[in-house]
Amino acid sequence: MMRKISVLGSTGSIGTQTLDVVRSHPGEFQITALSFGRNADVGLKQIHEFHPAIVCVQSKAIADSIRQQLPLGTKLVYGEDGLIEVAVHEQSELLVNAVMGSIGLKPTIAAIESGKDIAIANKETLVMAGQIVTELAEKSGTELIPVDSEHSAIYQCLHGNVDSEVQRLIITASGGSFRNRTREELVGVTVEDALKHPNWQMGAKITIDSATMMNKGLEVIEARWLFDIAYEKIDVILHKESIIHSMVEYIDGSVLAHLGTPDMRVPIQYALSKPERLDLPGGKRLNLLEIGSLHFEQLDTDRFRCLALAYEAGKTGGTAPAVLNAANEVAVAAFLQGEISFLKIDELVEEALTAHQTVQSPSLEEIIAADEETREKVRSYLK
Repeated sequence: MMRKISVLGSTGSIGTQTLDVVRSHPGEFQITALSFGRNADVGLKQIHEFHPAIVCVQSKAIADSIRQQLPLGTKLVYGEDGLIEVAVHEQSELLVNAVMGSIGLKPTIAAIESGKDIAIANKETLVMAGQIVTELAEKSGTELIPVDSEHSAIYQCLHGNVDSEVQRLIITASGGSFRNRTREELVGVTVEDALKHPNWQMGAKITIDSATMMNKGLEVIEARWLFDIAYEKIDVILHKESIIHSMVEYIDGSVLAHLGTPDMRVPIQYALSKPERLDLPGGKRLNLLEIGSLHFEQLDTDRFRCLALAYEAGKTGGTAPAVLNAANEVAVAAFLQGEISFLKIDELVEEALTAHQTVQSPSLEEIIAADEETREKVRSYLK
């Protein structure tokens, strides 16, 4: 039976790889709705290939610029309301949320309320509002299916086992572009240097987050909500080869690990096809004899300050994780624009968290307000 899918963020790294999976299995999946931001050239090619019923773009100006180039019958919407319309589209049964940033929160909530399962690659949704989102999902019977390689690995290692038997989750980290440098050696590093990830091909923002280790910090918070587990039972270790994507240790001492070559299409495809597994055309098979050995190291949270800040914000709870995420988004954007140095990223995040008065058990409106206030505050620091 063909599965009908909506994709938010179709021209980004996860979005394009999702469409690649769909392209490889035309008898299994159909794209019925998609959204993209400003990349109209790529977006139009996707529209003409997959013929979605509805398309959302970032703004009215972009919508006006492509309107005449759409296939007959394709509905065109834009902005946040348009994203929500794509997310709840009646023909789709699964939403792939692959947008980057806090903009993914409201469409996810709307999709949950409409009863759709969510293949979630948008970390910020669970970081900002994990309690609200997971409670809504449980109430509506919606499943949150992880797309991140680390969370997909944990999800698969937990399959068929009892939650009470889990001792801890072990999330692996590649270490990012600067994993072999000391903090002192990070003074003056360039954007170009930071974007050279040794293992993965990803978007600019997530590649910078990998270099600061904020990516791993956000994954810790995400794991806490996806798997309903205390922060004290979530560990992060350095594993430079990115062959083991994560592990689950059980109370009897056994450890289940998920291994594979670094290819995001693997967890994306599993999120679309589960519980079945499909062939992955063009995927590189794991050859342990070729690899020879795997290495693991303790992560230094003084060196990777963002990881420590994420744990602190997660344990504080309330609006603190939303502040962490908002401050990081603004700081990373400023670094990518050449406005601040690399080491200034975690300084700005820490400054924002220190200045914030946390609201416990916040409403969605309070979370969004904390997000917006933090962005303004960090921008004022930049000025």
